[in-house]
Amino acid sequence: MEELAYWVAVSRVNGVGRVRLGRLREHFGTIETAWGATHGQLRSAGLDERTAEQFCQSRQLIDPGSELGKLKQHGIEALTCEDHRYPRRLLEVGDCPPVLYVRGQLPDHEAPLVAVVGTRRPTAYGRQVAAELVEGLVEHGVMIVSGLARGIDTIAHRETLERGGTTIAVLASGLDLVYPGENLGLAQRIRRSGALVSEYPPGVKPRPESFLMRNRIMSGLSLGVLIVEAGERSGALRTAHLGADQNREVFAVPGSILSPESKGTNRLIQEGAKLVRTVEDVLEELDVELPDHKLPPPRLAQADSVQIQLLAEMSATPVHSDELARRLALPSHDVSAALALLELQGVVRNTGNMQYIVSQRWRSE
Repeated sequence: MEELAYWVAVSRVNGVGRVRLGRLREHFGTIETAWGATHGQLRSAGLDERTAEQFCQSRQLIDPGSELGKLKQHGIEALTCEDHRYPRRLLEVGDCPPVLYVRGQLPDHEAPLVAVVGTRRPTAYGRQVAAELVEGLVEHGVMIVSGLARGIDTIAHRETLERGGTTIAVLASGLDLVYPGENLGLAQRIRRSGALVSEYPPGVKPRPESFLMRNRIMSGLSLGVLIVEAGERSGALRTAHLGADQNREVFAVPGSILSPESKGTNRLIQEGAKLVRTVEDVLEELDVELPDHKLPPPRLAQADSVQIQLLAEMSATPVHSDELARRLALPSHDVSAALALLELQGVVRNTGNMQYIVSQRWRSE
């Protein structure tokens, strides 16, 4: 049986991370040999009593060959920390996963990646800012990392895909499970052009602590972490602090001092995070060579009188479609149809609840 099967098996043992697995590898020569070691031999290799006992108990329940079969069944690839394809930036993190599970295609080692995270309950302001910043990053060739959670994470992934960019989703479960379930379709789209990533093998369900653990992978993969909106106890703040500990750039979008969803980001700025007003605030801090091109601006194809009137009434401030219909004295269905066509062309954006703005790229023209 190939050595990879034993790496996968050991990755299922609680308490055995990169450091302890490294001790086993150094002491026994191969993980296969370590897998068959006695309790005493495991203790001699540097495992404490509790971990050695856990290792021996897990061995009775885990079959390395079956674990490898599950990966093939679900189209999942396992990369050990000794594999040349393992992300180099993540490898710099001291507690990086010894085995990384991947569905899809990871980008090149030098690809510019930025983690975009935030609250699961964004305001209209947060949704708008997240979409515009991601649009700008993608336009400049930056790839987006996030956690597939509701709210800002979902907006970051979706906006990247809609702009033709590449995104990576880091899951807090095995890659055969998607949480939340409503993002299953989004996960499938991500997998086709980017990658789903986890430190957990198939069959592992998400637990509260798993979401905190996956945050170190998001920041570890990235050059920097951008927090759009976050409450005082948001998990996104944990990602920001992990990023700082990993020597990553930390960016935060300011918000109203009266908004609960901006208390965390405002505090990050007080603590030294880079205040972000435009995408240029992020790009100027990234120590990478970005492509010397931008996506072409959206073009208004055969605009009719309704579309022209709508654009004259719209700006960067969200306005409801019913309010636009009232201002222009037009039937609501005509306004909705025109807005749908403008949205398809990338000229306007629905920020949620039928609130529309003119897109950033259109405004810049």
